[in-house]
Amino acid sequence: MIKAVEQLKIGVVGIPGKWSTEVLADEIEAKTGFRCVIDIEKVVADLSMPTVTYNGTCLCELDAIIIKKISQTYSPMVLDRLEILRFVESCGVKVYSKPCEIIRLVDRMSCTVSLARAKIPMPKTVITEDINAALNAVKDFGEVVLKPLFSTKARGMQVISSEQSDKKILNELQEFYDVHKFFYIQQKLNLPGHDMGLIFLGGEYQGAYARVGNGESWNTTIHSGGKYAEVCPNQEIIDMARKAQAQFDLAYTTVDIAETDNGPVCFEVSAFGGFKGAQEGLGLNMAGAYVDYVIADLRAEQQSNAINPAD
Repeated sequence: MIKAVEQLKIGVVGIPGKWSTEVLADEIEAKTGFRCVIDIEKVVADLSMPTVTYNGTCLCELDAIIIKKISQTYSPMVLDRLEILRFVESCGVKVYSKPCEIIRLVDRMSCTVSLARAKIPMPKTVITEDINAALNAVKDFGEVVLKPLFSTKARGMQVISSEQSDKKILNELQEFYDVHKFFYIQQKLNLPGHDMGLIFLGGEYQGAYARVGNGESWNTTIHSGGKYAEVCPNQEIIDMARKAQAQFDLAYTTVDIAETDNGPVCFEVSAFGGFKGAQEGLGLNMAGAYVDYVIADLRAEQQSNAINPAD
């Protein structure tokens, strides 16, 4: 039997009370009459039953789950939370995007290696645990950005210049290593005061917005005072972003790209993709479009199962 839209039960894993989580839950409720915002920190998985519950709701009985946010900040703990959702998926619940694909993105190293293997242009990058090799990278690149392997919105990132003495650079590198236990070193590029977020839903390009810096920070993130604006990237940039996101099987994502003197470069593919840039920069309701995509995908699968029932 094919469920009517109003009978579908679609949950949202996110941060209760946060705009992006609640706007997605609002769209689901408006289209299905069902609302379930799931705080992953309070989920209980009993693998012997097996059940995964949140506030009395068994997540394994939902039709689908959309992962909007897994944590306020990224850390290795995020991987464990995604493993719980991977188990929910094994119970027959459709999860958007697939936890196994998100796992490949929340770790900056995994994302970078995947993009490099696909020959996606990126800033020059050195990854090492050797402090002397890290020093050489700083001196070779001139000015670098040290990036934690788990972070969002430029949190924890640090700029180091080769114009400092070797002793000062080594001290800064050691302080970074003491906290993060790994060096991810990327050459700092001269950017035109903005970078772009290209939006993809089901692998299809939807549009792009710019994050415009406030002139007071080295990065353009909204967290650091940047603002959203409309942007019209050329076909080369759109094709690059499409190829970058195609390395991961994601339902919804944004690809961060910036233009440089040597051509466009890709910084990352987002594990989750935001809605605010699309709304404020383009006037697009991507939360609503995402829910429509999920409902259509669920209906298509139900129809396929009705025509070709499992033995």
